[in-house]
Amino acid sequence: MGGQTRPWSARPFGRLGALALLLAALVPGLLVPDSEAGRLVTGKRPNVVVIMTDDQTVESMRVMANVNRTLVRKGTTFANSFATFPLCCPSRATFLTGQYSHNHGVVGNSFANGIARLDQSNTLPVWLQAAGYDTFFVGKYLNEYGRSQPRAIPRGWTEWYAGLRMTYFDHTMNRRGRIVRYGDDELSYQSDVYTRTALDVLRRHARGTKPFFLWLSYFAPHVGTPRDADDPVGLATTVPAPRHRDRFGGEALPLSPSFGEADASDKPRAIQARSPLGAEDVAPLQEAYQQRLESLLAVDEGVASVVDELRAAGVINRTMIIFTSDNGFLMGEHRVRSGKELVYEPSIRVPLVVRGPGVPVRQVLEQPVGNIDLAPTIAAVARAKPGRVVDGRSLLPLFADPGIEWGRDLLIERGPGAVGIGPRLTTAIRTPRYLYAAHSTGELELYDLERDPLELESLHADGEHTLVQSELARRLTTLQDCSGASCRAGPLVSLSVATGADCLRTAQVTGPDEAGIEDVELLVDGAVVGRDQRAPFTPAAIVPGATKLRALAVFTDGRRLTLDAPLAPCS
Repeated sequence: MGGQTRPWSARPFGRLGALALLLAALVPGLLVPDSEAGRLVTGKRPNVVVIMTDDQTVESMRVMANVNRTLVRKGTTFANSFATFPLCCPSRATFLTGQYSHNHGVVGNSFANGIARLDQSNTLPVWLQAAGYDTFFVGKYLNEYGRSQPRAIPRGWTEWYAGLRMTYFDHTMNRRGRIVRYGDDELSYQSDVYTRTALDVLRRHARGTKPFFLWLSYFAPHVGTPRDADDPVGLATTVPAPRHRDRFGGEALPLSPSFGEADASDKPRAIQARSPLGAEDVAPLQEAYQQRLESLLAVDEGVASVVDELRAAGVINRTMIIFTSDNGFLMGEHRVRSGKELVYEPSIRVPLVVRGPGVPVRQVLEQPVGNIDLAPTIAAVARAKPGRVVDGRSLLPLFADPGIEWGRDLLIERGPGAVGIGPRLTTAIRTPRYLYAAHSTGELELYDLERDPLELESLHADGEHTLVQSELARRLTTLQDCSGASCRAGPLVSLSVATGADCLRTAQVTGPDEAGIEDVELLVDGAVVGRDQRAPFTPAAIVPGATKLRALAVFTDGRRLTLDAPLAPCS
């Protein structure tokens, strides 16, 4: 589990998924000292910098040499990080609130379904300002921002620099209430404008006495304009910086068995209705894929510049940097030529790297986390009080103790789309082993990700999985309307300790959900002393003198839960 250096993984979390790519995303040959890892210092609250991309896949992290050098190798990577609503505006609203979509209300990208439904007077920057932080925003905000009031600035921001027209050239920005237009010259390339603006903010504020929060939100690698003459017909593409055009002209489009999916009979009718993709679809998608990679190079340079500026200001050791994306992206998988929003892995899985005080260096954690966890984490770092009942968890305990397992499920939501505020189109439950989705059409999907990581065969009609599906459906019913603690709940089991003759103690794991346990491992003072795979789970006796007891319960659906119990001196 935690503490071992492992790669970016596109596979389900767990021991098998963690071994998949063997450091493929890390820049070879670069060894960096741990001197900048930093530690949380009592009484001093770190600065926080969040760098967010738009529609970035985990697979594309391999081309970001600076991110790998300055963040991955200097911090902790979450190999199993998910967007709980894989669409721009709902995902960004979740980042600002720590809540699932059904609680913050944003259900689409349109004005009516999106930004208009979010109470912007009660979001993360408001909480941070109340805790004494300066707060700065640069880049893409929520979709449709500025449509009716382009000079409006949401509450909670000390300085505001938000894009209004989302194009890579000929774009506009609200710069602290003043509308500024950029042209089609190379210096006006949008990602570079965002980087220069963020660097100006840091140069003016990083050396100050107040802690600060910066959200640097890039538009890349989202599709956008202007189009080039050689762009593929009928397929939206992104726009690389001129200096990076054709940098990846030789890169092949990754073609997994899910590409085109010739047999979609197990999928919902909306997927079946799509035409299978063939050889003629590869070339245009490959061109779009290459441009997506190329557009990330300007972001990668921006990350390096931000880190350099923090170092020059002398605050790198007391700044937490979080790198992530709002959602993933599909390029041919499951017959989807170009898109997101669906519950499939390339759409919901996102990069997440954290570097900073108290964050272990060169560590990869496999615990499932979601974008619901980012606001609670930042609030905990800042010692700020959230103004909402958050659905996520602070990730700080995982940095202090990488062996912690929460055993929770993650909820994936979708819909209702651009028009109307009707029922959700899809809700799904994601465990370490399974994805179970229920659609508003009555259709179901069930994937065993341990055996079928590419989600090629839905098992919803397989009688051998009736019990698994019934249990997941039961938990989804609870999760889809959860709030706060009920969204974070794990399996209902507990650890008890009994003391016998000669101070010989035994531990037992019991509870309403013990039927789902397949293995219990007992650790005493950090060392494994026993294992039990049959109820009642009593892995081993505990020798006198032990002080720390932990049981790791592994469930048949892949969930992992740690249970701790104090061991008082025995007389």
